[in-house]
Amino acid sequence: MKISTTIPLKSLLLGTLALPFVQCKTTEKKEPEKPNFVFILIDDMGWKDLSCYGSEFYETPNIDQLAEEGMRFTDAYAAASVSSPTRASLLSGKTPARLNLTDWIGPDKWHPDGKLGNAQFRDHLPLEEVTLAEQLKKSGYSTFFTGKWHLGEEGHHPEDQGFDINIAGNAAGAPPSYFYPYQRDSWEGTSWPGVIEDLQDGEKGEYLTDRLTEESLHFLDTAHHEPFFMLLSHYAVHRPLQAKDNKISHYQNKADTIQWAVDSTFVYRENVIERQKQNNPVFAAMIKSVDESVGRILNKLKSLDIDENTIVFFTSDNGGMSIMLKDWVEREQIATCNKPLRNGKGWLYEGGIRVPMIVKWPGVTEPGSVSSEPVITMDFYPTILEMSGTEKVPRQHKDGKSIVPLLQGKTKLDREAIYWHFPHYHASGHEPASAIRMGKYKLIKWYEEKPLELYNLKKDRAEQNNLADEMPEKAKQMEKALDNRLREANARYPARYKK
Repeated sequence: MKISTTIPLKSLLLGTLALPFVQCKTTEKKEPEKPNFVFILIDDMGWKDLSCYGSEFYETPNIDQLAEEGMRFTDAYAAASVSSPTRASLLSGKTPARLNLTDWIGPDKWHPDGKLGNAQFRDHLPLEEVTLAEQLKKSGYSTFFTGKWHLGEEGHHPEDQGFDINIAGNAAGAPPSYFYPYQRDSWEGTSWPGVIEDLQDGEKGEYLTDRLTEESLHFLDTAHHEPFFMLLSHYAVHRPLQAKDNKISHYQNKADTIQWAVDSTFVYRENVIERQKQNNPVFAAMIKSVDESVGRILNKLKSLDIDENTIVFFTSDNGGMSIMLKDWVEREQIATCNKPLRNGKGWLYEGGIRVPMIVKWPGVTEPGSVSSEPVITMDFYPTILEMSGTEKVPRQHKDGKSIVPLLQGKTKLDREAIYWHFPHYHASGHEPASAIRMGKYKLIKWYEEKPLELYNLKKDRAEQNNLADEMPEKAKQMEKALDNRLREANARYPARYKK
């Protein structure tokens, strides 16, 4: 290439010297910044326990704001109607049936009136499962856990399953108390600890939901310079129902001024008692503390200037506790009402498995958007791996489906069905069963001698109109699909059940 001799030599030399520098700037590639993850898991929060899901009694402005900034899912499901299986599915990406962890881990589950026996199941999340935390660590993430674990005794705690830090996570399925020193004399029939051992430097009157939030804020302060995965797993709003006095008073006054659509708070039917109103002031106060916790976490992300690079998840491990066997608990400990959904925690009706779910993905998900596509707990594992650019492990999270397409604006996932397997009796009155949802239809199969139940959830989300007799072919088709999935997962069945 010829260079014009009319260009001054000084300019030519300066231009030549500058050329490599300019080329380096234009060709330099900067690695994209990995997003952070804050996952907030609530215990026993029902589908209608938030203002943004239709509650007119509970007040949740911070969670409602999260929904305005992200996507709210109307048809989100927990992997199970009780705690431990859902938590195991979140961390493993597998169904409870495949894990053989199908019931909550605790005392003997034999039911005195049951015709069958409960299926045998694991009492821990196996260490050979590659958890979501372990996979993210391989991609350079720091990992933090605080709150309820409920996935095994010592040796199977969060620090054994990929979390760098574990605060308050142990075998217990509920806190000894929500007030410091967080202890009780004993857990009859369990080996659960009577005190939360690593929370012993608190102050009188300290509230557990606030304390777990403080621990989370401290982690964010110290770890926000590198990518992180934080799992804040609140013990709330599980029993024992305990809350701050000033919040209880607020909701008691509110309950006293409302003109309720039904007269009686409780209804007794067959062998169960069910709450008919969302009017429990203690439970409402617990939800208020959870909402304040969410607000504090979101404000911290903003103050650290990492909110635009932090993806926030919010959901529950099962439906709200609304129905229990008579004389099993004091009726005021029956927390909430899930109507229009049927029944609650422990059941495979919608009230037991449909849960609130919100995802905020800044810069990707349209603020205030709503998805009605069915999604389930196992989906979080492949979703978070895809969001983070972490290598997927399909053999591990084989039962989950990434919901990234939904968060990017698509309306459907390429999935035929989701299913549940709860071959156990429960103190809510539930008897062993499995269920499957295919599109708008849902089928429940009972293992005692009961007929199939088929519902069109688009027209009948309260599950009042059993279509099995009207649509026998559809019922049989779905039963076969359910049986095939359970067989493939090597599911266990109730004792004395003959297939």
